[in-house]
Amino acid sequence: MTTNVARQVLHDKFESQIRTSQAKLETLKARAETVKANLEIKAIAELLPKGLAIQRKLTELKNSSGDTWEQAKTDLEARIADFEKSVKGIESKKAGAS
Repeated sequence: MTTNVARQVLHDKFESQIRTSQAKLETLKARAETVKANLEIKAIAELLPKGLAIQRKLTELKNSSGDTWEQAKTDLEARIADFEKSVKGIESKKAGAS
């Protein structure tokens, strides 16, 4: 596998993870708004900008190379993991309240 193909595969994986988490977040937001769950709405509102920032970092990763690419990849992996953990935390609170 060439480096460019490997990078594209990784980029696609990250993009898929981001889209999945953002979709879950939007679903949670809709549910929270329906039941007027103010704490959840606030937590979700705080996460939405993080999702957008991750999208920007993904673009930076795609446009970087060499050591910059490796550093951007590591940073993006950490941001995605934190974002997914936050979304799952909201999901689990919602599931516990149901």
